[in-house]
Amino acid sequence: MSAIEETGAALPREKTDVWPVLLPLIVAAAALPFVGSFSTWTTLTIAGLAMGMMIFAMSSGLTLVFGLMDVMNFGHGAFVAVGAYLAVVALAPLAVYAQSDQILVNLVALVPTALIAMAVSAAVGFAFERAFVRPVYGQHLKQILITMGGLIVAEQLLYAIFGPQIIPLPVPAALRGSFLVGGAAIEKYRVIAVVVGLIVFVALQLALTRTRIGLLIRAGVENREMVEALGYRIDRLFVGVFMAGSALAGLGGMMWALYREQVHASIGGEMMVLTFIVIIIGGLGSVGGCFIGAVLVALTANYAGYLAPKIALVSNIALMVIILLWRPRGLYPVTSR
Repeated sequence: MSAIEETGAALPREKTDVWPVLLPLIVAAAALPFVGSFSTWTTLTIAGLAMGMMIFAMSSGLTLVFGLMDVMNFGHGAFVAVGAYLAVVALAPLAVYAQSDQILVNLVALVPTALIAMAVSAAVGFAFERAFVRPVYGQHLKQILITMGGLIVAEQLLYAIFGPQIIPLPVPAALRGSFLVGGAAIEKYRVIAVVVGLIVFVALQLALTRTRIGLLIRAGVENREMVEALGYRIDRLFVGVFMAGSALAGLGGMMWALYREQVHASIGGEMMVLTFIVIIIGGLGSVGGCFIGAVLVALTANYAGYLAPKIALVSNIALMVIILLWRPRGLYPVTSR
């Protein structure tokens, strides 16, 4: 008989904080009476979820770098832009597959494009970390200045390579349009975006909580010296985290460009404010918090855009202020920074 059984004592269980998980449901339920039509509400909600998944793909990499590495990377938008332009380049030779009216054939074009966008963005992230981030580890003010400078340099390089014009990027033929579900119009591409976002979320959660590398990364955040004393090079692990974050940004950039059906060099810079709002709401370093924050931001923007378009421009800032008044460190903070 174990000591616990002998004493009759039970190990304390960590309380599950469910309120942040319920917030998207509360926001959606609160919006229904104001929208009025259930079919319109359903359309707005699905559209918000799809938008949230794309924002999550872009923000998840930033929350890993910001929360786990303590790096304030204001150049994260460069990888979003790289992923968007790679979608243009990679889809060009696969145009025959993209123009097919069969979804499986379209995926033959989209899957390699996504892999290429992620791989190139990861490589650019490696170069960016070596050139801009590595010299300023632990120096937050310098990190802000030098990574913002890196973002400007990246945008100008993209202008020089691809030109200042907006490049069209149409959605593959089979994913255009929408289908009706109980009177609600659901866009096909948004469904794909939701599926991809959920896959990214599950993969990140499993990688951080169920793998040896994830364990070492989280241990390195808490006690760097201990991990290095065990013979592991924490610097290499953090470079891997930076590359993974850059790859996710590239994936998100590709998805967002297809969602907007256009690409321009400032697309990454435009998303930076939104991604920072998401990771602040979610809590630095929290993938789950980032996921909930992205869904909250997207739903709020969609409902506000339909009900009061003028308020939609400030809805995300208002949401962040409300969340921080309730929980100053975000919904699920991982670090104390």
